[in-house]
Amino acid sequence: MCISRGSISNSTPSLTFSGIFTIRLPKETPGQHFEGLNMLTALLAPRKSRTAKPLVEEIGASEVSEEGVEDDDDEFDWEIEQSPYEEVPESALNPNCRYGFGNLRSGVFQRLQDELSDVIDIKDPDFTSAAERRQKRLAAELAKFDPDHYLADFMEDEAVKQVLEYNPWWTDLYSEMMTSLEKGQEEENFAALVSFSEEEKYQLRKFVNKSYLLDKRAHRQVYYSLIDILLAYCYETRVTEGERNVESAWNIRKLSPTLCWFETWTNVHEILVSFGRRVLCYPLYRHFKLVMKAYRDTIKILQLGKGAVLKCLLDIHKIFQENDPAYILNDLYISDYCVWIQKAKSKKLAALAESLKKASLTKAQLGLELEELEAAAFLVQEEETTSKAGVHSTSRQQTPASSSETSGSEESESSASPETEESESEQEEPGGGESETEHSLFGPFVEESSMALLLNDGGMCRSTTFLGSDDGRGQPLASPRASRASGPLIQELGEQLETSVQISEPKDSAAGQQGSVLERESRKTPED
Repeated sequence: MCISRGSISNSTPSLTFSGIFTIRLPKETPGQHFEGLNMLTALLAPRKSRTAKPLVEEIGASEVSEEGVEDDDDEFDWEIEQSPYEEVPESALNPNCRYGFGNLRSGVFQRLQDELSDVIDIKDPDFTSAAERRQKRLAAELAKFDPDHYLADFMEDEAVKQVLEYNPWWTDLYSEMMTSLEKGQEEENFAALVSFSEEEKYQLRKFVNKSYLLDKRAHRQVYYSLIDILLAYCYETRVTEGERNVESAWNIRKLSPTLCWFETWTNVHEILVSFGRRVLCYPLYRHFKLVMKAYRDTIKILQLGKGAVLKCLLDIHKIFQENDPAYILNDLYISDYCVWIQKAKSKKLAALAESLKKASLTKAQLGLELEELEAAAFLVQEEETTSKAGVHSTSRQQTPASSSETSGSEESESSASPETEESESEQEEPGGGESETEHSLFGPFVEESSMALLLNDGGMCRSTTFLGSDDGRGQPLASPRASRASGPLIQELGEQLETSVQISEPKDSAAGQQGSVLERESRKTPED
């Protein structure tokens, strides 16, 4: 093997010079697995305490000025009184009002009152116990819950469906891990599935390697809060589809009661309930399916191991570091989590994933009356659908009715035509007078109106020239004039039928002609 400046080669040295030496050393035992080689912070040497103070110093020496005499000048006066910050003694603080990673911090927000409201929802955390925080948090969530917003996302969930279909980076890794498990591969090889970018490696090198003295209760609290933070991160990653925006820091800290209320936990179920309530109260998309999707994503991340958890924590750290003043949460929680998780036991994370997997969550457990709201929404929707269907059926019924009326009028007109033709044929019989012939000539002009005018005692009269008396009922009037004019008139009628001339005039004109016919016939009746 030949080592050259720039590369290592088994034959001739490379001619390129980049200033980087790459050395590959084989393992003493081939195939041996070394866990945690990608946890760079844990591999760094811990920093020792360094101080410039002398080990031996004189105590009680009098202050001497530059001239070697005591400085008693009292004429110098500050315009503003200078008083250095003094930490509040531990005895003055409530021991139940602790927060931060493992509940190791207190008194931090004494000097950060101006930035307090932009980071957390609780006021005076240094003087608010854990029980008071939870009580105030539940009241704030109830006041913030908006039924209209929830029902709008529940009934119109097109955008939510698109978010649910998104596959974050851990989805493919989890599928690959499950495939490896089916093939019988060992779990020790799963750590290689998660890789870190150069930027993430730079973040790991900047952290300080240190150990944490946690009792059993604090140690359990750290694991519980980790679930809460990961749930918020999974929701944020899914709704933004992996593309961070200005609201990312707000979403994560708002959905995590650990970050915005310094909440403490006693079991996994209450973590899920709290997260579900906050998802339905604060962010843009408020849907119960998103709660369950984030829950399943968190299980996958924990099952992938501490490498996947560390990758998520590094992303959260970057988001908070670029947001002012969310960086305070890095100092309180995320930075310590990034260092601590590198030394956490993988078996503990696997047991935590199993505990989370066994937990369950329903809408009724959230305490927001979601099932009642959904039932009322479905009832209103059903009523609206029924009313629209009734209006549509009514309009359909009105349309056939109008068409039936039109067809009825057409049938009446068509039925009137054969009767008119029959009256004309009877008037052409021998012995017919001039009035019958003249009526047949005017028939095409007054067909519709004459049918309505010639009703007599509920029957249809064939001609206006028939007598109304019993002796002459059904007999046409006879006159010399009619006998003389019958020949030319019949001939003229035949010519009209041959030429098939149709004349239509307005009803007013037809009515006027009918009136003239009636008037002429009324003048003929005295002759009888």
